[in-house]
Amino acid sequence: MSVQQIDANTRPQANPLAMLRSLVGNRQLLGQLIKREVIGRYRGSFLGTAWSFFNPLLMLSVYTFVFTTVMKVRWTAVEGPLDKVNFAVLAFVGLAVHGFFAECLNRAPNLIVANVNFVKKVVFPLDVLVWVLVGSALFHLAISMVVLLVAQVVLGVGVPATAVLFPLVVLPLVTLMAGLSWWLASSGVYLRDISQVTGVLSSVMLFLSPVFYPAASLPEWVRPWMALNPLTYIIEDSRRVLVFGQWPRWGDWSLSMATGLVIMLLGYAWFQRTRKGFADVL
Repeated sequence: MSVQQIDANTRPQANPLAMLRSLVGNRQLLGQLIKREVIGRYRGSFLGTAWSFFNPLLMLSVYTFVFTTVMKVRWTAVEGPLDKVNFAVLAFVGLAVHGFFAECLNRAPNLIVANVNFVKKVVFPLDVLVWVLVGSALFHLAISMVVLLVAQVVLGVGVPATAVLFPLVVLPLVTLMAGLSWWLASSGVYLRDISQVTGVLSSVMLFLSPVFYPAASLPEWVRPWMALNPLTYIIEDSRRVLVFGQWPRWGDWSLSMATGLVIMLLGYAWFQRTRKGFADVL
């Protein structure tokens, strides 16, 4: 694997240009590491990477059964309640987006701790590890979207032309999670308890986000607080483009994108400024 050469005695730069230069310069290494990460997760299992299809389908089946059959929950749209098939499709979109969020959030605090050999033994662009994490999570999100689109065709729901806009809709979440992952990865080296907090937070966010219900169904006084949840816009507009055939809300997208970029740059700067102490702690 080719690694962009870095002078070990030079302090890593913490600016947008350096971040972009590292990403582009190490793109071949990044591709190889993402491939190794995805294959390595399922190595030794009989079904291999097919588990990336079965896991979300299994969870979707369980949640759909519990919420529609046991608890009698109905998804209420403007035109009236939707049937179980549509509930399953809409819930699947929320589960897929939350799954990307949860994978990055849960794994980021131990990212550097789990790769000590890269810190101590070789000259390695450690910031690339976050892109490997995000890339691996994006792979599983893409698999979930393939499953969703196939299910929409099989179930007769149909795939709207606006589905091609989904990568654009989810882009703000990618930048946000990259920034948070850099912050969590570096902070997790010095404070190991962070991983315990993120595990609880990801579970809580599953129910505080509009995964199993539309944000419009909440009381008026709750909606402004729900709007502060970074997953709310992504999940709601993902459903708009993937299921309902509607355009994204460009004003909300612009605000979400700007916020994600700021957090990404701040997270990268924090990572670069704190990485010099990794070897001493580890």
